[in-house]
Amino acid sequence: MGDFNLALVIVAIVVCVIVFISSVYLLVNYQHPDDANQAYFPKFVVVFGLSIAMISILMLPADVANRHACRHAIYNGACNLTLPMKDLWLAVYIVDAILVFFVIPFAMFFYEGDQEKFVTMGKRIKSALLWVVSTAVVCALVLGILYADKFTSLGLPFMVAFDFAFIGFTLLYIMLGVIGKVDFSVRHLASGTTSFPTSWQFSNNQPCIGNTARQCSAFTASVASEKTWTMRTTFPEYVVALPTIVGSVLFTIFGGVGIACLPLGLITAFIRRPKAVITRSQYIKEATELGKKARELKKAADGLRQEEKGGAKGRAWRKNVKAVEKELLQLEEDVNLLEEAYPQGEKAETAWAFTVLGYLAKFILGIIGLIVSIAWVAHIIIYLLVDPPLSPFLNEVFIKLDDVWGLLGTAAFAFFCFYLLLAVIAGAMMLGLKLVFITIHPMKWGATLMNSFLFNVGLILLCSISVIQFCATAFGYYAQATAAQEIFGHTLQSLRGIKYLYKYNVFQIGFVILAGLTFLYYIAFGWRRKKPSARFQLSS
Repeated sequence: MGDFNLALVIVAIVVCVIVFISSVYLLVNYQHPDDANQAYFPKFVVVFGLSIAMISILMLPADVANRHACRHAIYNGACNLTLPMKDLWLAVYIVDAILVFFVIPFAMFFYEGDQEKFVTMGKRIKSALLWVVSTAVVCALVLGILYADKFTSLGLPFMVAFDFAFIGFTLLYIMLGVIGKVDFSVRHLASGTTSFPTSWQFSNNQPCIGNTARQCSAFTASVASEKTWTMRTTFPEYVVALPTIVGSVLFTIFGGVGIACLPLGLITAFIRRPKAVITRSQYIKEATELGKKARELKKAADGLRQEEKGGAKGRAWRKNVKAVEKELLQLEEDVNLLEEAYPQGEKAETAWAFTVLGYLAKFILGIIGLIVSIAWVAHIIIYLLVDPPLSPFLNEVFIKLDDVWGLLGTAAFAFFCFYLLLAVIAGAMMLGLKLVFITIHPMKWGATLMNSFLFNVGLILLCSISVIQFCATAFGYYAQATAAQEIFGHTLQSLRGIKYLYKYNVFQIGFVILAGLTFLYYIAFGWRRKKPSARFQLSS
């Protein structure tokens, strides 16, 4: 067992190094040229946040492997000598919450302050700190009041002086004021005594001690014996639980849409691909239209810049800025498509060959992703929504893969968890440009500003908590007796006030419904080519 633990520690160190290198690689290749050799603090936050997100996803397979380290031990305390996974889980997710709610917002405000002229470093730090401190005070009040469950001693004296705050926190307390406790359903069992037997004879018909006992007390107990055991959760588990609820809502929306749009988007990109190189006359015609649109956008941007200098930053101005940004993204996409359809230069034929191979790779990856997505949805229905489960399904697949080779099932398990996180990102990118109340910052190769990077890292971190919780539940049979299941499978799902969301599978049902609706959308409209956008106009 010692050799296994040593190997697990070495693998963990190697994986952390690979994760760090991958994060730096993504930053270097996605960052905008304007951010080169500057914005070092936001870049540090991006690399650190991406590393935490990827490590958190990989920790669940590591938790399973850590459990296997003491599976065949012959003494009871063997599992105490393995990695302290529960402490590692709590540490990673508390860091995750601090990054999402404090560090990343500070980095975004600090970075965006650099875009305003004549603003000193001190003013940028002061402005960012004011926003973050305000958020910290509100979060501390909510966490303290809800966790302490002592409204009169903690909340009332402070809030009497603020009528509106008092009313708001009162309503919040009524809805969630007992969220710091967990309610476990237990069964109270009692039985008489019997003489110690001289021989042991157990079978299906004789599961208990005694000649007359044919069923144990757990089977013969009445429904009235079921009781509720209430206890207070630890504060670190409580801090992990609340962001998980927020992340679960985002995960249900983005993950449900993304599990379908991730593979189908790749397949439809192959269907919409340019079938052949266009003629020079077609290229000139399309390039002329794009040039006209570019001049319109430049004129609109100049007008907005003049309004900004004049101090006219009203609602209409902000709306027009967003409209210009959206049209600019569409223009960049149209330019890229035109360059694909008419490659130029000395290596035009080579460029066209790589374009064809790229779309072929998208088609192959789309087919593989579609199989994985169908397996995910089928597993959710078979194992989670049907009670009792029809089959362990993917759980059994992972166990059989482990029998073939020790880490094969763990690797497959990690792949399914990572795929779910990719689906969440794909769903966010798809819905972000379509929903009015969500401002998405698109990620583009070699053209991503740091505020967009920070926004997406925060989204990934927030959803990664829910991805792990969802995987720990969906693969509960394979990940049984792990520290993750103890935190996410027992404490979180028994937390008073929100346990019914998990008891009645609200998130899983929403996930499957959104996946089905997205699939129908792609079947009906996804294969069609996009029509050229209309002439760009600004609102008055």
